Amino acid sequence: MNKPAGIWSYVRGFENMSLCDWPGRTTCIIFLGGCNLRCPTCHNYQLAWDMHSLPALDPVAIKAYIRDRAGWLDGVTVTGGEPTNVHGVGELLYEIKKFGLPVKVDTNGMRPEVVRDLMQYKLADTFAVDVKGPWAKYPALTGGAVSELAAERNLGRIFDLASVSPEMFYFRCTRVPGLTDSDIDAVRNYLPATHALTIQKYVPPRRKPENAKPNHEERRPAGNVVH
Repeated sequence: MNKPAGIWSYVRGFENMSLCDWPGRTTCIIFLGGCNLRCPTCHNYQLAWDMHSLPALDPVAIKAYIRDRAGWLDGVTVTGGEPTNVHGVGELLYEIKKFGLPVKVDTNGMRPEVVRDLMQYKLADTFAVDVKGPWAKYPALTGGAVSELAAERNLGRIFDLASVSPEMFYFRCTRVPGLTDSDIDAVRNYLPATHALTIQKYVPPRRKPENAKPNHEERRPAGNVVH
């Protein structure tokens, strides 16, 4: 396998096909390592915080897979971790776009300037934005990474973008432990009037004792590329 360089060195997982990640579409999923949050409920915590413990994947094989199946795929999802926190993510999206497929980017919305740039350069078609909860709970929900004011400011800018281009955004909230019905209602009220909120079921992260022997099959965020 060739050792990937640059943006492709962040690709630490690949799912050949998903029927549910992008509603109404058959997609493949690229997982990028690294995140700007420290959410204690993170399901992909190893990918987000310790990507180098996962094998880097061959970009040639991934691009060949997308190229060869572009005729029956309905799109490509780029997720993480947090894609907007990866320097050069636009380069990756540009390469994917060459195959003529729509691209969805999953984001926590904390880097609205990156989202704006990806929109401006037409490098993404849809953004799935995860709103963690009410602003006041953001410090706890993000492991202290985001203050109440920063959450409101950054997602406010995302909501402004969504108001201008409503077809490019949808919003999700995972009902993690500690979120109440009132919290969910508060999140709904934050959204632009043109958008509804999708509630996602919480899946607890699988964690092992620090001295446990690594199980490489369990540690992978997604499967190998199937040729």
